[in-house]
Amino acid sequence: MDIDLSPDDLKFRAEVREFLSSSAYKPGADYGKWRDEWFAKAKAKGGWDVPKWPKEFGGPGWTPTQHYIWEQETAQATLPWDMPFGIGMLAPILMGYGSKEQQERFLPDIRARKVNWCQGYSEPGAGSDLASLKTKAVLSEDGKYYTVNGTKIWTTAAHMADWIFCLTRTQDTGVRQEGITFLLFPMKQPGIEVKPIITLGGAHSVNTVYITDVKVPVENRIGEEGKGWTYAKGLLQHERTGLAGISRSLVALEKLKEHAASVKRGNATLMDEPAFRAKVAALEVDLMALEFTELRSLAAAAKGGALGPESSIMKLKGTEIQQRIAKLTVEAGGIYAAGWGMPIGAKFARGGMASYLASRAYTIYGGASEVQKDVIAKNVLGIRSSQK
Repeated sequence: MDIDLSPDDLKFRAEVREFLSSSAYKPGADYGKWRDEWFAKAKAKGGWDVPKWPKEFGGPGWTPTQHYIWEQETAQATLPWDMPFGIGMLAPILMGYGSKEQQERFLPDIRARKVNWCQGYSEPGAGSDLASLKTKAVLSEDGKYYTVNGTKIWTTAAHMADWIFCLTRTQDTGVRQEGITFLLFPMKQPGIEVKPIITLGGAHSVNTVYITDVKVPVENRIGEEGKGWTYAKGLLQHERTGLAGISRSLVALEKLKEHAASVKRGNATLMDEPAFRAKVAALEVDLMALEFTELRSLAAAAKGGALGPESSIMKLKGTEIQQRIAKLTVEAGGIYAAGWGMPIGAKFARGGMASYLASRAYTIYGGASEVQKDVIAKNVLGIRSSQK
């Protein structure tokens, strides 16, 4: 595997760096105006506002290596706030399985960031075991609409979303992956109740969504009835690769080393302590191995290969590494990490505990680590379960 960048890739990297530098947010500027202008400039670059979209839908049509360069460079830059669910999750489903009318209806507003989406997947009792979901959608006698009833949980940004893409059960055949249907419907309507869930870190990002007798027109169904599991699996592969956060972890680990080097320990620093340095070194080795896994996946994609169990490997190890970085940041902050934002001790330590507590969810959402291990066992090791 050749991991050296070609002259064209190096030229592209320089172009990305110049764009990010010239478009960077300036302290004191109007954030909303800067955000709009940033996306407008990125769009004018030839689809850089939707970097993962294919060229036929207005994306840049980048090679896998260019995507890798973009992830590496943007991990170190300040990008505008963006909701991932429409741009990065629903859009590929619409492109692959939606009708032309659905694409024309939804994709422009997704790209323009005019409509915020949330993901209606997990349920009480059907989180990692998503195929056992029970939210029911019943087709009307005239075949014009579904009536949806059920509960979704851990729904990120549901309190901010305009629409939801939702997995529902339209048939119970005894095989859990069958009879699941992919529906789209507005969040701001009677029959939708959103209740916040405050996480360990004290943040409100996830919610419980109660759905009662919500009517969804048949034209808001993606693809065929009962085939939603097939569409959801494709979405999850893309989501898991993104959740691995490899580029972000590379940046976070370098920051951790800088922070540790600023913490005094006698005549030296925390970074000089053999025990702490060994933990950092172990992280660096694991992160390097994960980065090479990503590069192998990119090399396969460049030759036309499809995304496979590598997404589960990267999600499994990537989220564990993020947790280890958060834990070491708390360790570096020492007693000041318990300050919960109080103006005492090193600045980096003040948010350390909140970040550490929030990181406990990383190995759960997007498919728990146990689920990823099952995927790897089945698709890499060839171990099959008799369970449906």
